[in-house]
Amino acid sequence: MLDSTELALYRRLAHEQAASRAPSLVAAVVRDGELAWSGARGRVGDQRPDGDTQYRLGSITKTMIATAVLRLRDEGKLDLTDPIERHLPGTSFGSATVAQLLSHTSGLTSESPGEWWERTPGADWATLVASLEKGATKLRPGSRFHYSNVGFGVLGELVARHRGRPWFDVVRDEILVPLGMNRTTPHPEGAHAAGFAVHPFADVLLPERWPDTGAMAPAGQLWSTITDLGRWASFVGGFTGDVLSGDTVAEMRTMNTVDDTEVWTSGFGLGLMLVRYQGRQLAGHTGSMPGFLAACLIDPATGTGAVCLANSTAGVGITQLCLDLLTTADDLEPALPAEWQPSTVDPELVALTGLWHWGPTPYLLRVQSDGLLALNPVAGAGRASRFRPEGPDTWLGLDGYYAGETLTIGRDATGKANHLDLATFIFTRTPYDPAAPIPGGVDEGGWR
Repeated sequence: MLDSTELALYRRLAHEQAASRAPSLVAAVVRDGELAWSGARGRVGDQRPDGDTQYRLGSITKTMIATAVLRLRDEGKLDLTDPIERHLPGTSFGSATVAQLLSHTSGLTSESPGEWWERTPGADWATLVASLEKGATKLRPGSRFHYSNVGFGVLGELVARHRGRPWFDVVRDEILVPLGMNRTTPHPEGAHAAGFAVHPFADVLLPERWPDTGAMAPAGQLWSTITDLGRWASFVGGFTGDVLSGDTVAEMRTMNTVDDTEVWTSGFGLGLMLVRYQGRQLAGHTGSMPGFLAACLIDPATGTGAVCLANSTAGVGITQLCLDLLTTADDLEPALPAEWQPSTVDPELVALTGLWHWGPTPYLLRVQSDGLLALNPVAGAGRASRFRPEGPDTWLGLDGYYAGETLTIGRDATGKANHLDLATFIFTRTPYDPAAPIPGGVDEGGWR
């Protein structure tokens, strides 16, 4: 990036480290799938941390568990509407669905019973389930947002059962290795930061413990570096490699439930945290464990993201730092739009484009460079959606009002397209074309 941009980014990082008294703080900005800038302040031992220094990720671990679950769904091994009882029989919370667990709407208790799980050695799955026999469900499943660490312990077991091996082995082999994230591990390996609590009224430190959390580990066990985490931010933004399809990651980024009221600023999709900030809709997650704070957010619209890691239990404005780095990068060096180039388009699709009418309301149908159809009102707000091909003359709605609905191309006796049937709504080339099957018919007197 430009020297002036890098100075602005580094100054924001330096200010946060000094003002929050973080023992060390590392951060990076990614753009278009690549690390564009990184910086570090403070010390790990007697060295400045760098892109290879591990910190604990906390709940960012959940996003990788969610990815493993969506891989199972895409392979047809489960459905998001399945009750968890179908895959993990014998629990007291079996009516909660896979999707509800992913989106924190299962109503399951936020923390595992007993001592604080983040600071004590974890038990196995059988012990966790036994501790949840009574009172595990705090709210009616599906009724509202209620963050649940326990829910991701459950999803980790779901992944392990389907794959027949420990959840981390699955995450490593199916996700981390293909993405080149070789410094993301369940325990610190090589260069790593120790976790500390900073005294609120004196400049002294207290070492924090980081035990293995057992069956709760899928909720927050992993360690990583800003280099690996930058690759993960790019994955969330759509640079998915062969791990998941772009459509599935976009599905994970789709709002399922909000974490506040009225005008939402934060919420959750399928395992991903969503944040609305200064007109942007960002995706990723934050994380905290005793001794560590983390944040990973990206704007899929611009391809710009930021990641931040600190070895402090509290006091660091890690999420705001992440937001500030991301917006500073985009404000000082706005992302350029992709260069337009002509594409190869089936002539039959070109013949479908142009003006169509729903009743008297004009719509435009376009073929996008990615082969999708886009149907949009000519003027003003309205029902706009994109569609992907499903079969001969049938298209599936991807977003907007018509998400999941089928668009069928209607043709006359000569094979020429003369109407679109979209979830019973008939679009015609001219308003209320009497030659098309208009529901209820058209007044015989015509326009007058």
